[in-house]
Amino acid sequence: MTAVTAAERILLGLGVSDPTEIDLEAIAWSRGALVEYRRLDGCDATIVGSARKAVIAVNSRSSPEHRRFSIGHELGHWHHHRGRILFCGSKDVENPEDDALNPERHADTFASDLILPNYLLHPRLRKIRRMTLAVAREIRDEFSASLTATLLKNRSIQPVLARCRLPQQEEDGAGSGVPTWCRLVVSPLNNWTGRRFAADMLFNGAAEQNWPRKIGGDAWFNFRNCDRFDIEEQSFMLPGEEVLTVLTIPEDGLG
Repeated sequence: MTAVTAAERILLGLGVSDPTEIDLEAIAWSRGALVEYRRLDGCDATIVGSARKAVIAVNSRSSPEHRRFSIGHELGHWHHHRGRILFCGSKDVENPEDDALNPERHADTFASDLILPNYLLHPRLRKIRRMTLAVAREIRDEFSASLTATLLKNRSIQPVLARCRLPQQEEDGAGSGVPTWCRLVVSPLNNWTGRRFAADMLFNGAAEQNWPRKIGGDAWFNFRNCDRFDIEEQSFMLPGEEVLTVLTIPEDGLG
């Protein structure tokens, strides 16, 4: 059984039993924090507080989903880092590349658990046989989360995610279905045009696929005999010339 996280304990303490009941402004108020929306330059949100009270300012120009994550992120700071001075830049919120010891990563994890709590999410995931972007978007809409946060949270059934950007591809992390020795190939993306659908989206303006498409395992992985396996790839564009790719490995694994 998965341990209850700090954010989930707050939700359970408030009697939250459905995603529609996750009212982040009300939750913030219950924690002594008032949420205000205003135009912010250079950051997505800030929090200023005393020992017991705080004001969270959220960039009014952000998308509704990103505003929600920003509130959760600042509540994570309020919970974990009260009394410290931290500045949350635009790259500090909802950034899975942060080091595990980074306070911003702690705040992101808290926000993810607050918006997509395991005790509400896992019963839905157990009914899913195959994760696609269409399914992820249904979950995203149900929990009022971003698509990126939803996919990152779903690694228990969707093992591999890769964030691709110009000029290089980087791994955002793998889930429980991928062995530790199995690593993604990191190399200039233009080497993979015509082989990776993600590269075709970045360089050739290819459209998003409606369904995962099969591709050779050696297009993404680098281990002995990986060319013997087919995997499935489905990608979508992120802001700033980036692509997030969902890779599905065979049910019997890779080797």
